Amino acid sequence: MDIQFYGANCLVLSDKHTRIVIDDTLDEMGGKSVTRPGDICLFTAAHPKNIEGAKITIDIAGEYEVNGVSIHGLQARAHMDEEKDRNATMYKIMAGDVKILVTGHVFPKFSDTKLEDIGLVDIMCVPVGGNGYTVDPIGALQLVKQVEPKVVVLTHYDDTSLKFPVPQQAFDDAVKAFGMEP
Repeated sequence: MDIQFYGANCLVLSDKHTRIVIDDTLDEMGGKSVTRPGDICLFTAAHPKNIEGAKITIDIAGEYEVNGVSIHGLQARAHMDEEKDRNATMYKIMAGDVKILVTGHVFPKFSDTKLEDIGLVDIMCVPVGGNGYTVDPIGALQLVKQVEPKVVVLTHYDDTSLKFPVPQQAFDDAVKAFGMEP
């Protein structure tokens, strides 16, 4: 499965038969939507409208099977939620032998039960923009350490082509927080 990053938390996962678009809210930030007719559209936060032409639009927890791809939506505490609230949805996507976790804007501490629900992960996509809008690099690193994926894809960092409601941290800052050199 190929993974393409388009800015903010927008990702496209695709193979020969399926195209899954995650958090395509680019048009709300001055960008251009990447969703095409027939796409499977996933949102990690409530999304008030169906996407025209999409095969299916999902923004809630549940188990879905579309085009041979298994999608497990996991209800989660959003990064700014009170402890009792669960206003975010993470997605574990299983295509063939590859297990991908897209966290979205979740609180950076998972319960043991949530970690069991997540299970083994090959690729983890996690935002790093911070400033109250999403998880910051330190919170993202906490999530990664808990899940222990083989590969990490950082999303939602500063991008001058998009107009975020609040400034997002630079990609280089996130890489440094992970103990690497940009």
